[in-house]
Amino acid sequence: MTNEELKAKIASFREQLSEMEGYLDIVAKRVEQAKLEAVAAEPDFWNDQNKAQANIAASKALKLVLGPFEAIGSSLDDAEVMLELAEAGEDEALAEAASEIKKVESGFRSLEMQSLLGGEFDANGAYLTLHAGAGGTESCDWADMLYRMFNRYAERKEFKAQIMDYQAGEEAGIKSVTLLISGAYAYGLLKSERGVHRLVRISPFDSQSRRHTSFAAVDVTPEIDDDIQIDIVESDLRIDTYRAQGAGGQHVNTTDSAVRIVHLPTGTVVQCQAERSQHKNKAAAMKMLKARLYEHEQDKKRKAVEQLYGDKGEIAWGSQIRSYVLQPYTQVKDHRTDEVVGNAAGVLDGNIDPFIEAYLKKNR
Repeated sequence: MTNEELKAKIASFREQLSEMEGYLDIVAKRVEQAKLEAVAAEPDFWNDQNKAQANIAASKALKLVLGPFEAIGSSLDDAEVMLELAEAGEDEALAEAASEIKKVESGFRSLEMQSLLGGEFDANGAYLTLHAGAGGTESCDWADMLYRMFNRYAERKEFKAQIMDYQAGEEAGIKSVTLLISGAYAYGLLKSERGVHRLVRISPFDSQSRRHTSFAAVDVTPEIDDDIQIDIVESDLRIDTYRAQGAGGQHVNTTDSAVRIVHLPTGTVVQCQAERSQHKNKAAAMKMLKARLYEHEQDKKRKAVEQLYGDKGEIAWGSQIRSYVLQPYTQVKDHRTDEVVGNAAGVLDGNIDPFIEAYLKKNR
């Protein structure tokens, strides 16, 4: 790339950066970041653990925007300096300028993703629930594979994934599991995964090695703040306790600490067995219930329940949002965006970013 081409690119990127500054409200974000840092520097910052954690989470969310923005500006400055050195006859300066431009392009991709995450709860954590569907043991095993996929994705994004409820399959795999995935923009990213996921493979449970199709449903709701007001009438609830199950933990299968809450008017069911204490499990389950009822009410106001639940539909053939084919070829295809990835093993190892990005762009 010549000096003139690089100069033209730098000018174009400067213009785009200026537009992004207004669109992403960078000035306000810098002010907010400074306030958060000032609070974090106070001697009594850790006296209130909940407020401290909320401060840190808010700061991380801002850095996801401010970090790439500042890096782009720095790389453009460095590229201009390298161009000046190249014009003065400095060897390899032109190549270094081109390298800085590549960093700028990468930074703009990060900013573009952040610009797609502007929903009311996009910056929040997410409750992600998996349900095995049609297919018996096959589908329970498939739900287990998806459980691993989302855990690996959470690790890649440095999110924290906590099991809130776990129901093992009768022979293998998972019948259902609910995870609380905590991290900046966890809900904004994972909302694209809501729906039925279909697997085609040679069954490891079939002695004749025949090809089987399995289904599992993924539901995603945002973790909402305590200041969101949702009126829940105690008489509308049926609260049951049961013995926790699943691998690990000294408290598992020893006491009836797990809690199931049914909201009778809507039929919404939430369960939690993450804590030793029945009281703590009830509090966590109530928080999940609050999140789901809030989303339910928002749907009613918009008269568009299909937007959140219509895509999921019946957990069976014809209702899938994405197909994972492992036999006779390997391919993962999202039926909403037509995004296709040939490396199915990579996708099942948590590399679902191409599908998330395609979904967010389509729903811009």
